Amino acid sequence: MMRKLSTLLSLAALIFFAAAFMFNLNATAAGKVTGGKMTTHPDWFKESFLEIAADVEEAASSGRHVILFLEMNGCPYCYKMNEDIFKNGPYKAFIQENFDVIALNVKGDREVALNEETSATEKEVAQTLGVRYTPTVLFLNSDNEPVARINGYRNVEDFKVILDYVQQKAYEGQTLAGYINDHNKTDFYIFRDHPQLQAIDNLSSVTDKPLAVLFEDGGCVACAELHDGHLADPDIRGILQDFTLVRLDALSTETITDIAGNKTTPKDYAAELGVTYRPTLVLFDKGREIARIENMLYRFHFAGILEYVGQRHYEQYPDSPFRYIDAKTAKLLAEGKDVSISDE
Repeated sequence: MMRKLSTLLSLAALIFFAAAFMFNLNATAAGKVTGGKMTTHPDWFKESFLEIAADVEEAASSGRHVILFLEMNGCPYCYKMNEDIFKNGPYKAFIQENFDVIALNVKGDREVALNEETSATEKEVAQTLGVRYTPTVLFLNSDNEPVARINGYRNVEDFKVILDYVQQKAYEGQTLAGYINDHNKTDFYIFRDHPQLQAIDNLSSVTDKPLAVLFEDGGCVACAELHDGHLADPDIRGILQDFTLVRLDALSTETITDIAGNKTTPKDYAAELGVTYRPTLVLFDKGREIARIENMLYRFHFAGILEYVGQRHYEQYPDSPFRYIDAKTAKLLAEGKDVSISDE
């Protein structure tokens, strides 16, 4: 009887430990990254031998420019730009007529000859070009030099302004920021209130915490969406508590003091910083720019870049905010949590 009881107890203990093991195994199962999207290029993208200087020469002979579309597999922003602008956009005929588009994979291994001196794999070229966002779009002139650059997704309206800037060769006498200011329609957007915005005209006076400067203007296509979306999100507002948040009208000529203590205007300061998109959030700390958000981002990446500066993760990951975001993602996955990189 005692032997039978002992056997039953041993069996019960075995079942208990097996159940506990399975519970712990399930509890620590790795999470998943969701929201990645794949797309296909339009058939009119150029089938290049990836000798970029030769591509530029060929395009220039027909009065065209070359666009390098640097993307990454699964990137939801690359998907959105490809679908919204190149495949289905209202200006795709204009792009086909005036540009040759060459797609490069920033993680790819194809050999790319940028010029006679520089030949490397796609991923090495991406590093050479300082690609930090995908997609990155480079516009090349007839001398195989970049004359405009877009870091990340831009909406259809803003993208068309940049297409016009390059197609008209306005870059020969004007910066992109200046061109955008001159062609800005200022009757589109009415500035929105936000409870965390502070009216500060001396940016150098903010020394107790990081500073987030939001550049908007009356022609901003995406500003209302930002306010209705991320800036209304309680989690984002929680992260913004680490900042002093200031808004500047990027077309204003009123006097302000910049982060370095110089007298300027919001219009001149936006041009000095090279702000070519509205809304742009420029994130400063300890008297210098650390990072900026100058493109449409989904919430996970938007929050990550704010945390990178606001929580000073840039001190541990000085190379790029995406080093921090990658580490944050890995930690969440190891905890068994799913990470969505897209809000759609």
